[in-house]
Amino acid sequence: DHCVTGVQTCALPILMRETRHWGAFVPMLQATLPDSRVIAIDLPGNGSQHQQVSPLAVGEMVAFCRHYLAQQQHTGPFSLLALSLGGMVASEWAQSFSDEITRCVLINTSMRPFSPFYRRLRPGNYPSLLYHGLRRSQPQLFEQLILRLTSNRADPSVLPDWQAWQQQYPVSRSNALRQLLAAARFRAPRQRPAAKMLVLAGSKDQLVDYRCSLALAQHWQTALAVHPWAGHDLPLDDSGWVVQQIANWLEQSVSQPG
Repeated sequence: DHCVTGVQTCALPILMRETRHWGAFVPMLQATLPDSRVIAIDLPGNGSQHQQVSPLAVGEMVAFCRHYLAQQQHTGPFSLLALSLGGMVASEWAQSFSDEITRCVLINTSMRPFSPFYRRLRPGNYPSLLYHGLRRSQPQLFEQLILRLTSNRADPSVLPDWQAWQQQYPVSRSNALRQLLAAARFRAPRQRPAAKMLVLAGSKDQLVDYRCSLALAQHWQTALAVHPWAGHDLPLDDSGWVVQQIANWLEQSVSQPG
């Protein structure tokens, strides 16, 4: 059972993305962890919560997640699996409410003070992100841009669904900017939270320099695995690899409980 019996796993998504963007990954993870319930959460401003105002502070996103789980009558302890901005939420949650969080898997995340701004978001992407993100007059072009920046596999078959979800639950320009600002302002604690942690990174991440994950793992002395070709949305590029890394890590936790 990978030593997670009775522990619920919460999946926290990337900036401006929603739970449906996990695609086949969440069912695959659930099948690998049959004794843990996997719960995907939309952050305020995204997906089913798109009408809410996105918080300007990561700590407020944590408060939303805790309130949402309480409303749904989900009780901890929790394990957190988080991608990009979700990694900041997971880290803040584990730091502020250490009794609620047992494990964190942080995927392609970046945080101050461990990495400079020009690695946390590659400067070459600023013009296209600002141009398409602020205009939003052609959502199909924006989704194509996001796929190109976040996935090295870049399977175009996901685009019709992505475009439909954006039309159903549009992320407003103000919420997109608020999420970017919250991510830019976030500062991680220098000392690692008490939860056991695994850091995963795609070595060909075109959005965030993968060395941000290496720096985080080094400073916090966490377990680390690097994918040889995947991009920022590592679960989209290679779901099987991510699930296998998690399973291996959990098995090692059982054999080396200390």
